[in-house]
Amino acid sequence: MTTSIDALRAKANLLRIHSIRATSEAGSGHPTTCCSAAEIMAVLFFHAMRYDPKNPQDPFSDRFVLSKGHAAPILYAAWAEAGLFPVEHLMTLRRIDSDLEGHPTPRLSFADVATGSLGQGLGVGVGLAFNERLDKTGYKTYVLLGDGESAEGSVWEAAEVAGYYKLNNLVAIVDCNRLGQSQATMLQHELDVYVKRFEAFGWRALAVDGHDIEALVGAFEVVRAEKERPVAIIARTLKGKGVSFAEDKDGWHGKPFKKGDEMDRALADIGPVDLALAAQAKPNGAPSGKLAPKSVTAMPAPGYNLGDEVATREAYGECLVKLGAANPNVVGLDGDTKNSTYSDKFLKAYPDRFFEGFIAEQNVISMAAGLAARGKIPFASSFAVFLSRGFDQVRMAGISQSNIKLCGSHVGVSIGEDGPSQMGLEDLALYRTIPNCVVFYPSDAVSTHHAVRLAAEHKGMCYIRTSRPKTPVTYANDEPFAIGKSKVVRKSAGDKLTIASGGVTLFEALKAADELAKEGIAVRVVDLFTIKPIDRDGLLASAKETGNLILTVEDHYPEGGIGETVAAALADTDVKVHSICVRELPRSGKPEELVAKYGIDFKAIAAKVRSLAK
Repeated sequence: MTTSIDALRAKANLLRIHSIRATSEAGSGHPTTCCSAAEIMAVLFFHAMRYDPKNPQDPFSDRFVLSKGHAAPILYAAWAEAGLFPVEHLMTLRRIDSDLEGHPTPRLSFADVATGSLGQGLGVGVGLAFNERLDKTGYKTYVLLGDGESAEGSVWEAAEVAGYYKLNNLVAIVDCNRLGQSQATMLQHELDVYVKRFEAFGWRALAVDGHDIEALVGAFEVVRAEKERPVAIIARTLKGKGVSFAEDKDGWHGKPFKKGDEMDRALADIGPVDLALAAQAKPNGAPSGKLAPKSVTAMPAPGYNLGDEVATREAYGECLVKLGAANPNVVGLDGDTKNSTYSDKFLKAYPDRFFEGFIAEQNVISMAAGLAARGKIPFASSFAVFLSRGFDQVRMAGISQSNIKLCGSHVGVSIGEDGPSQMGLEDLALYRTIPNCVVFYPSDAVSTHHAVRLAAEHKGMCYIRTSRPKTPVTYANDEPFAIGKSKVVRKSAGDKLTIASGGVTLFEALKAADELAKEGIAVRVVDLFTIKPIDRDGLLASAKETGNLILTVEDHYPEGGIGETVAAALADTDVKVHSICVRELPRSGKPEELVAKYGIDFKAIAAKVRSLAK
């Protein structure tokens, strides 16, 4: 045991040295935050964790999430020492031609998600732990957090839900090094407060000296023995540990030691490492096993009747149940709105594959990212406005190229009396900014069915915008749908212009078309179906046949909505795009009153068409 402890101690110092050398070579980075975590990382990677160092994606290997993503150099050093890639590659840190970026991303096989925007790793860890329960692979998930990021409410959202679900396969390690970026943290070294907080959320929590190898080994033995609940290890550490002129001193955050005398002094303080001794600390290896194959079948066709009145939010829940029957990898999450988003239908059908996140939307999205990282296809739903609270989590999931599917319901003024705090009027703008995110805006139950199906089939993030009001089933059950393809739902040879819309305003457009037809004014009506990618070719073809005029209609603010999307897509053409949308702060009222008041009902559409058709 003495040799093992000595080997781990040597490995910790070697990880420190690698981190210092790499950041000094890069001329940027966070060596002092790496130094505080060196013993933790050494004990984790070369004693506690069970994993295949040559195959980080092995389904039976323990998972590790570096929530304090700025400590990336020591994560890279640990994997290099484990044998995944040559140690020499560490010197490419932060170079444009290197995957060893400033913060980890899934470009690296061992990074399940991108980290760096703090406070999100524990929520991802909860999702990874849920996945283990589904697959029964026996792995544990370890999440290393900083004490500074523990000021984030999302950390405690994750801690609370982990305690609620009694995730005995989840371990949080808080690197309590006392110093933040610009000053000391609020609690500094009050470890007992962290312990009490985690205990209050149903965790087993213990405080240790984070630089004492034996104490850390003992703490991880407690982890292995705990069968009932998650475990939090609060490790008292010093930022810059081992470097006398930086240890526990403010002002060193994000500052590499300058190559030359300063770096040499830092390395001299750490001292020489017995490389043969450090080499004795090796990864444990993963337990062997084989995942049972899962049978995925085609999603059954929709079964709606033309003319039936069905809200797209309700169709979403019905379609999710059908998808769940076809694909056992599909899971559901919600933020305590499941009886409004209708994801409760999925819960009733597949209770073991549904995870209630409660009113903690940031964590719901992080949990979805964790589930997606291990091959699940998570559909997470809430009101569109509530999901917007977790936009940074959405942004980070985009950087992770995560295969999450989000459904935002209750969009626009058409929700009615609940008022502007509940009206999703910004969501299209938000999700359009995420690279490669597909944005669906179905109008009826059949198109919602296909939005759900296509989202599941698509590799990458998707957002489905559903509405509260009931709308008539417009499409036959055998109508084909594709990402990036719109539908022409009203057409004649003499159309004066094209109205492009989606969701509830599609039906206002159709009513306007009926009114205008009585006056001898024919218009084409296009259901966009996907806002991103937009059907540029289809819109251009319709515009060319309708006087090069397009009128967009949407239950959304102008910024980033349908109007701006269509205008941008056709900016290099001679098509003129006009827009009707919600242009002022709305208030409560009946849905029909609100769509009229804010100028997106059939009367406003007809009036605008008359002015354009002159």
